[in-house]
Amino acid sequence: MPQQPPPQQSSQQSSQQQPSPAATGPFRRRFLTLTAGAAVLALTPRLPRAYAAPSRSLDLRDDPFTLGVASGDALPNAVVLWTRLAPRPYEPSAGLPEEGEATVQWEISRDEHFRTVEQRGSTLAEAEDGYSVHIDVRGLKPDRVYWYRFRTGSWISPTGRTRTTPEQGDPVREMRLGLASCQQYDEGYYTALRHLADEDLDAVFFVGDYIYENAINAKAGARRYPRDRELPASCNHTLQTLTDYRMRYALGKADPDLQAAHAAHPWYVTWDDHEVENNYAAEVSQHNDPVDAFLRRRAAAYRAYWENMPLRSRQRPSGPDMRLYRRFSYGRLAQFDILDTRQYRDDQAYGDGWQYPGPKSEDPARSITGDAQEQWLIDGFHRSSVVWNVVPQQVIFSRRRTTAGRSRLSMDAWDGYPASRRRLLKGARHAGVENLMVLSGDAHVHYAMDIKEDFDDPRSPTAGVEIAGTSLSSGFDGVERPPNRDAVLAANPHMKYFADRRGYVVVTLEEEQARADYRTLPYVTRPGAPIGTAASFVTEAGRPGFERD
Repeated sequence: MPQQPPPQQSSQQSSQQQPSPAATGPFRRRFLTLTAGAAVLALTPRLPRAYAAPSRSLDLRDDPFTLGVASGDALPNAVVLWTRLAPRPYEPSAGLPEEGEATVQWEISRDEHFRTVEQRGSTLAEAEDGYSVHIDVRGLKPDRVYWYRFRTGSWISPTGRTRTTPEQGDPVREMRLGLASCQQYDEGYYTALRHLADEDLDAVFFVGDYIYENAINAKAGARRYPRDRELPASCNHTLQTLTDYRMRYALGKADPDLQAAHAAHPWYVTWDDHEVENNYAAEVSQHNDPVDAFLRRRAAAYRAYWENMPLRSRQRPSGPDMRLYRRFSYGRLAQFDILDTRQYRDDQAYGDGWQYPGPKSEDPARSITGDAQEQWLIDGFHRSSVVWNVVPQQVIFSRRRTTAGRSRLSMDAWDGYPASRRRLLKGARHAGVENLMVLSGDAHVHYAMDIKEDFDDPRSPTAGVEIAGTSLSSGFDGVERPPNRDAVLAANPHMKYFADRRGYVVVTLEEEQARADYRTLPYVTRPGAPIGTAASFVTEAGRPGFERD
């Protein structure tokens, strides 16, 4: 459930059939070349016989690359390449046998036409892994753009574009990243992702709610599909099993706008709650189901998540456990500590939701990260020597009152775990972190906030900034001016911006400053919405705090 000051109005629909207006500039020209080539490949039913790779055990008569391609978790010398075979994605087995395997070839090239292939190889896509493929390509050059694709049988995948990161410690002039989250399929079209694909970015950070576990009707909710596009009845129930979760990922990944965004940029992903169930906390389900039953469901959800994300084998889950928090660097410009605030947290205090804080929520022993992850994060601060220490994570980090004075707070966000927040800020301060930046999602609104050492004292030092990105589709169209905007801004003097439209954020990191451009769409309940920049904020290196640009 989005954790934002009430009231928040919802309304419901994707941009599958009408591409968004074109961006401009040299990257746009490069990407058009890429997507045009990918479209040609996708429309070519068969490869020339000389290029066909033998398929092991499977007779693939239909295109198996209906879910597109993706890359992620890039390093200076490596990147993960992903695809999943699904010739009939809306069927429980995606049109493939429950047992079996297929040989999949891959190649990565220095040019989009694959004239200079850097590496190639083959692997098995196995039924056990939902016929997904995760290729951890090593030995690449740092800070370089690559193109990649897959083949199986006589079929070839669309082409993807990715890039490696600069070597740790190398000087870097600039990094541009996209911040995205919350894409409920039946509440809006994925138009924002089509625009995200057109951005000139080095990476995308997706901070949770990639899927939702809710039942989806035949019309796909707000998308209002016509009769000839209606969804199968198998979508119309709450997810519980591995097959359920696999099918929901297939539904989302079949969307061409999501495929375009994955094919355009490497992604770094983490989850929030809806990848399993709304507002779950570690082993505690929303409705307090028996722990063993809920952990079986969590194991299924975690397995499907790994199968469908560009993650390394070290992230492969073991039953209901999956190590998702991890660290990346971008030269000496930035360090990214990606958190998991779901799997290890204490249960929400006072029954969850927006409640008055008290002894339960303020218990100093409470944690949203768990002890091991918290220590890992603070140790990473101490070892860091970059300009920007960036923490991509799920739920709102800064204090959010609904009214001035005594106010209810969100028990699901860091406000419900203030001791965790204090320890993180103390660890950053003792480590000498000067430029702390927290990236968040979940709330379905845009926020720009200064992180205060003491949120009860507006004059206390500013420890960093928080960039909270709105949802891509969750929450329907939103409104231009939230009805509670003025009250919320007055109650939170550290909050510089609050807006309720769908979209994402483009963050530009430089040695001297960081900039957040808040992109929004006027609607998502029908396809083809234009994108615009609703607001921009800048924070100077060494002088934390947002100023409107």
